[in-house]
Amino acid sequence: MEFNYFVHLQTLLHYSVGLITILNPIAAAAIMISSSPSALTKEDTEEISQKATWTVMIASFVTIFLGNAIFELFGITPSSVMVIGGIVLLLMSINMLQGKIPETSHSLEESKEAILKENISIIPIGIPILFGPGLISTLMIFKAKSVNFIDISLLVMAVVISGLIIYLTLKNAIFLTRVLGVVGLKIMTRIMGLVVGAIAAQFIVFGIKALWQPL
Repeated sequence: MEFNYFVHLQTLLHYSVGLITILNPIAAAAIMISSSPSALTKEDTEEISQKATWTVMIASFVTIFLGNAIFELFGITPSSVMVIGGIVLLLMSINMLQGKIPETSHSLEESKEAILKENISIIPIGIPILFGPGLISTLMIFKAKSVNFIDISLLVMAVVISGLIIYLTLKNAIFLTRVLGVVGLKIMTRIMGLVVGAIAAQFIVFGIKALWQPL
């Protein structure tokens, strides 16, 4: 099998940008800051960023390597996952384009729960604010599209890159939210919403085409 560096780099970028956009770590950083009843210290942000990052990465690897087996157990095809995953992402993108944090990744009640919890790093920051239905669907679809060992390796690398971005973003959450402000956060959310919407459209179209072919 010939190794095409350009094609594989393009695939890695596609995976990484898709995952980072859907994770939306900047929004998670804003929630982390607003959820703290008192001022977060440097040690607090370091602990939260580490635990949340490990939570997302471990959950992502479990989804990549065990998710298909679970769906096969119920007779669910990758094409069906692609369609419903695309719909979930489309709903996310509509909220994001309006400058809102998408409720498909987590609910208002879960955001309120973050205020009451002493340790928010794993729940709800790690799950479900970062690792929610949108990310699960995307990982499942990317895994279904991975036809060989190289593609799966690139997907694993993309998860690691995404984890690094999560860690750096949460670690510097106070600085980022102070620099960006409310307007900056909404602009970033809208830009990410465009990317998520484009990914959603691709998933839905490809999924419907694949489901239509056997008919």
